[in-house]
Amino acid sequence: MDTIDAAGETFTVRRARAEDVPALVALLADDMIGSGREQEDLAPYLAAFAEIDADPRQFLAVVEDASGGVCGTLQLTLVPCLSRRGSTRLLIESVRLAGATRGRGLGTALFAWAHEYGRHHGAALAQLTTDKSRVDAHRFYDRLGYRASHEGYKLEL
Repeated sequence: MDTIDAAGETFTVRRARAEDVPALVALLADDMIGSGREQEDLAPYLAAFAEIDADPRQFLAVVEDASGGVCGTLQLTLVPCLSRRGSTRLLIESVRLAGATRGRGLGTALFAWAHEYGRHHGAALAQLTTDKSRVDAHRFYDRLGYRASHEGYKLEL
């Protein structure tokens, strides 16, 4: 468990537990894309959580406010690669913050924490994907120093 500070408040970052899944799904569903994609049946989320939790290269983070309320999440994956001289990449996905916490520096502090997590685990590069419609997220990632250097493709299976 780690703490991060933003806007004069202290937040806790910790590994998610199964009992966090309903709150995490609610965060994922609370935006323009997630509202049409996520569902109420928790069974598939709990199955995915069990798989994520059992994988040592995965860290599903929960961000809690001072009262212990879940106010954020992100999933970190350490990916060993042959490219870049066999370096490890830190993949950052499923980033969500509760609406009340946005614009107060928590996202910046959370990413600084995630980057340090990656360095500590040998990652030489952080990468993420973001939907093209998330214009505000793009500005945020640009401010953090990320570059939109690649075009991503997806195929539903």
